[in-house]
Amino acid sequence: MTKRQSVIVAAGLLLAIVSACKTNQTSSSPATNSNKTSAQSTPDQFAGVRTIYGKECKNCHGQDGAGGPVKLDDGTKLKVPTFREGRAVRHPDSDYLKQITKGGDGMPAFEKKLTPEQMNDLIKFIREVFQPGAAPQAK
Repeated sequence: MTKRQSVIVAAGLLLAIVSACKTNQTSSSPATNSNKTSAQSTPDQFAGVRTIYGKECKNCHGQDGAGGPVKLDDGTKLKVPTFREGRAVRHPDSDYLKQITKGGDGMPAFEKKLTPEQMNDLIKFIREVFQPGAAPQAK
């Protein structure tokens, strides 16, 4: 065997040993490693929808979903309801979806601006971030 072939064989063995050590380490504590992987791969499950909320909803509904009085660019004044309590918590998801899709009461329709998946993600975001622990009524 030549010196070059010996180096290649040695490198292959080293790679095999390192791979085996990593495999053994992962299998010895799967819960710890899988938690780290999940946390690293999804640091914020709502990262994408936060951008949509910031662009499309925040001006009226507020950073924290509290709503309140809003003056639109055309001078119209609205009293935007809060997402955090009262009727907003009791509305079923279907009511939210209808409102986001069709608009009404001063809110624009988003049926041509957002996909159904984005609308559903917004509803999940509202429920998880602004209404934690509250259960909407079924419909």
